[in-house]
Parts: sequence; structure tokens; C-alpha cells
Amino acid sequence: MLDIRFIRENRDTVEKSIIDRGLKFNLDELIKIDEARRDILTALEELRRQKNIANDEISRLLREKKDAERNIQAMRSTSLKIDELQKRLKDCQARLNQLLLTIPNIPHSSVPVGDVSSNKIIRSWGELRRFDFPPLTHTELASALEIIDFSRAAKISGSNFVLYKGWGARLERALINFMLELHTQKHGYTEIFPPFLVNRRAMTGTGQLPKLEEDMYRLKDDDYFLIPTAEVPLTNIFSDEVLEEERLPIYYTAYTACFRREAGSYGKETKGLVRVHQFDKVELVKFVRPDDSYVELEGLVHDAEEVLQLLNLPYRVVALSTQDLSFAAAKCYDLEAYAPGIDKWLEVSSCSNFESFQARRANIKYRSKDRKLNYPHTLNGSGIALARTMICLLENYQQPDGSIVIPEALRPYLNGESAIPKP
Repeated sequence: MLDIRFIRENRDTVEKSIIDRGLKFNLDELIKIDEARRDILTALEELRRQKNIANDEISRLLREKKDAERNIQAMRSTSLKIDELQKRLKDCQARLNQLLLTIPNIPHSSVPVGDVSSNKIIRSWGELRRFDFPPLTHTELASALEIIDFSRAAKISGSNFVLYKGWGARLERALINFMLELHTQKHGYTEIFPPFLVNRRAMTGTGQLPKLEEDMYRLKDDDYFLIPTAEVPLTNIFSDEVLEEERLPIYYTAYTACFRREAGSYGKETKGLVRVHQFDKVELVKFVRPDDSYVELEGLVHDAEEVLQLLNLPYRVVALSTQDLSFAAAKCYDLEAYAPGIDKWLEVSSCSNFESFQARRANIKYRSKDRKLNYPHTLNGSGIALARTMICLLENYQQPDGSIVIPEALRPYLNGESAIPKP
């Protein structure tokens, strides 16, 4: 969330940010509500001053055994005015907060301005595999190997759900354990196993609500949401808390299932594992000092990249443009791995710096060495998401006989086995 004072003092910057994101927002309404709020505060301060003076005068008259009835009536009238203004202030503040929650973060100056066509490829890694046979898609491979059953998943839950079985389930579990081990043992993250259900305030704190509510799964009888990413519970661990600066930076990682309705997503792009309603992901979250956050972002990207490098999957790092950024992000890199069977680059990780945007919404602060309170910067990235990584793994490691070679990095988690054989 942006600070209202910042918006007042930097209106041109905020308006440009909104335009660069390809959005529309009526800042005039916001500014008018804020002016009304400040006018009410000024009037309240004056009435409270008058009430204090009247209290002192009434006390003096009573001590001197003089008639204070007129003064008491005047003070009661002032108190009624104060009560009315306090109600108006509460309504005004609620409307102001509602509007502030709908203003997106300001993109960092290094973010390319424009739509998705302005995204910039920063670097690539690995060589695209050349096949001496027609490569199959992951859906064809999964069916032939009997490791994913899409039709029975649809029978149980509906379209765009997944049922892994046998080697498919083992491979999914191996990927999760491999990533958690890498991030905790080498990259210095503390592992968390958080709840998969969170409340509305937590979803608002990280920026999913109110903007993206239609894409979320919400319980019918309770105001809880299935998490779209572990970013939500991990970031909210410190909501309404004050950290000591000495604790920063804090690195957390977590495996969770993730749930997204993907409202309006239909057709060819949703076939197989490309776009599913439930998927596994290992998430990375950082709480850092503001001065360090962009160095920390590069480190976060490196940590996610190492997963793909150890799996030997070709990928590229893409800097997102202003119109492709998420609502809460100030800067974001996507990692896109190549899937040769479907001949597509697939996003398997997004690494974002939110600066103080989420910390303000979730009321997370830290006390600096000079004892001042500040907002930390929060970062998060997929380390990495598994549905699309599974696509890339199956399609890149397929063999002419239809079997799948297991990447060396995963073999310790699969009893040393080196291939998924045909049944």
C-alpha cells in the first residue's frame, strides 16, 4: 500500500505509474477524501481544545461555588459535535483505506515501460535439446508411462486438476525434497510448513485482495481462502509485529500446495499441466533492509536459477514490463524453462521485490539501530513451481523408447534410480 502522504506529495509520480501499468484510477476522489479527512482532524483538534478549556473553567467555577450550568451545557454541545465528527472521520478513513488498497505499487525505474511485448530477456542458460526422433508432449508421455491420470482427476475434482500416481507421485515428491534441501542447506533459508488456509486480512496484506478475489478459492461458510501461494502465510508471519534490525535479513522457504481458480482461463493453453487449479510449489520469501532489497532480489533470482541449473533444464530470465507486473510488485523477473514437446517457454518462477508495499498493508515494521520504526522490504519468488517444471523435465529427458531419464540431482531422492521405465 502506498502512503497517503507520499501520494499527496508525489501525485505526478503516482499518476505516471498508473498510466505505465495500463490502468485507470481517479486520484481526484482519493485526494478529496483525504482533504476532507484532514479538515475533520483539524476541526476535532480545535473542539478538543475548547473542551479542555471548558473543563478547566467548569472546575474553577465549581471550586469557587459559582453557577457553572451554562458552561456545562456548552461543553455537552461541544462533546456532541466531537462525537459526530469522530463518526464522520471513521467513515472517511474507511473509504480512504478502501481506495488506497486498490492502488498498485510503483514500478522501479529500471522496469521496462509497456505491455508484455516490452518484457526484456536478461540472460539465457543451457542448450535446447536436439532430438533425433519426434518428441512427445508431457501429456502423451504421462499417459504412456501411466504416471499422471488426468481423466480420473477430472472425475474426482473437475477439469484442470491432476492425479499423480506411481512414478509421477514419486517424482513430484523428489522434486519437493530436492528443492527444500537446496534452499535450506545451501542458500540459508529456514523451512516453514504453514497453514494452507488463511484469513482475509492475510490475503489483503500481500495484495491478492481485493483485486484478485475472483481468482481465489474461498470457503462458503467461513471467510477463509485456500492459499494461491505460500507467499501469503509466510509474509504474514510478522504482521502487526516490530522486528529488531539485527534480525534482518530473514529468509523463509516452504512447500505448499497452491490453489487458483484461474477464472476465465479456458481452451488449448489449459491442456495437461500448463494451467491447473492445484499445484505444488516451493516458495522463497525474504524480509530485508530497504537499502539491500535490490541486491537481495538478484540473490533470490540466483537461488531459483540454481534449481533449474542442477536439473539441467534450459531457461531464460525475463524482466517484466510495467503492464506485466503483479499488482504489488515494484520489479519482477520471470524464469522461463523450455518445454520441447509443446515447443513453449513456460514460466516456472516469478521473483519480485515489493519494497515496503506489503509491509505497510500487513503492518510489519522493524526498529533500526537509532530506535526509529521503519518498514522492511519484502521479496518472494518461486523456488520453484512444480507443475510446469514437471512438463519441462518429462519433455527434455524423454528417450526414443518413451522412457524418462531421471536428472542426476534427483536420483538421491529416488533410491538412486536413473530412469522411469515404460510399463
